[in-house]
Amino acid sequence: MTGRHNPSEERLLAYAAGTLSPPEAVVVAAHLAMRPQNDAWVRTLQSVGGELLDDLEPEPMPDDALARVLARAEADAGQVLTSTPLNDMVGLPEPLRRYALGPWRWLGPGMRARDVHAPRDGDCRVILLEIGPGRETPRHTHGGIELTCVIHGAYATETARFDVGDFEEADGEVLHQPRVVSPGPCLCVVALDGQIELDGWLGRLMQPFIKL
Repeated sequence: MTGRHNPSEERLLAYAAGTLSPPEAVVVAAHLAMRPQNDAWVRTLQSVGGELLDDLEPEPMPDDALARVLARAEADAGQVLTSTPLNDMVGLPEPLRRYALGPWRWLGPGMRARDVHAPRDGDCRVILLEIGPGRETPRHTHGGIELTCVIHGAYATETARFDVGDFEEADGEVLHQPRVVSPGPCLCVVALDGQIELDGWLGRLMQPFIKL
């Protein structure tokens, strides 16, 4: 149940190409800040991609291309990355210090969450999730994608252990029940699309009361 867990090659390639959704990109960026070797590999991919673009024949852009870029920039105003820290959590990886945070929300005994005010993509958003030592989440699957990067502490599922910097990818095909195995709380940054879906009859009863 040990090992280093990294994003899939497909997700890293999408990040390098700039095609990953904004919430997913935030979690990948946090992971890369804690795994310099992976960050170096992504930068190599970006460099190679830039050279390939230089070799391509230029093609005309749509007439509204500039207007669309300006509209996207205006929509993201106040949420784009800045060099000045915008939150008080000094232990966060540098990419996460660039976003304002919402207040902590109680989720259950030993569990709380805090919204990261990063750009959303539909129902996909970024949260900080902190769970106390020895605590576990309800057994659940997912309505959409769930990307998790451990900032401090550690948790284990039925099949693997995730330590600082480790990255877990889950979706509707993954059914798990993460349990904190570190002496102190486990803090993670999560890109979550929709809500988790609790397993079993008890989970269905609890579902209306658990909102991330």
